[in-house]
Amino acid sequence: GTTLALMDAGVPIKAPVAGIAMGLIKEGDDYAVLSDIVGDEDHLGDMDFKVCGTANGITAFQMDCKIEGVSREIMATAMEQARAGRVHILDEMLKALPATRDDLSPYAPRITTLHIKQDKIRDIIGPGGKVIRSIQDACDVRIKVDDSGRVDVASSSQENTDKAIQMIREITQEAEIGALYVGVVKRIVDFGAFVEIFPGTDGLIHISHLAHERVDKVTDVLHEGDEVLVRVIDVDRSGKIRLSRKEALDSMGA
Repeated sequence: GTTLALMDAGVPIKAPVAGIAMGLIKEGDDYAVLSDIVGDEDHLGDMDFKVCGTANGITAFQMDCKIEGVSREIMATAMEQARAGRVHILDEMLKALPATRDDLSPYAPRITTLHIKQDKIRDIIGPGGKVIRSIQDACDVRIKVDDSGRVDVASSSQENTDKAIQMIREITQEAEIGALYVGVVKRIVDFGAFVEIFPGTDGLIHISHLAHERVDKVTDVLHEGDEVLVRVIDVDRSGKIRLSRKEALDSMGA
């Protein structure tokens, strides 16, 4: 049952595993090895020998022997019968499900790992753990962050996992020089406009980078709340970001 459940859920396994319980009735030199024993046969018999494995070999076994011991002949017989029984069970299992499903079940528990820069760990945690708790509550996931920047997101829902990862990436992403972003104008000043290119990160479009033609007033082109396409043209050592609407328009052929 466990093997079929894993295969049905799309969990990758090396090979299907099945198990069988073997019993023994011994009177003097005569004996009979029983396959697939149940309660009474276990209780009244002389041996309870459980064997599990794949079609190619044994993965585990356990024996309760109620007599002084068993001979090599009895052991060999029990092992061979267990092998034949195990292979038969595996054949029947594979009739029901020939191979592991290609896609992991959306309901299967999973842990997704991503890595962030160490200096971004504090942003994910937040003051007193406020940020990480808010992500966990919003997405119904559990998040573990270690000092190396490894982030583990655990959930039984792929949709929730994806949502949490997207939130983490939005918090930890960094402006890339040359990249285009659609931002929102947050503040207008005499010399330009401050634009938020993703949550918590903004940059300045200098008035000289608003348009190809001369711009006398920033408000002739942009207003607070406007969405604007920009290109990152520089990030200085302190993290200040310079943006250009003019270069973004060039990239769009405008």
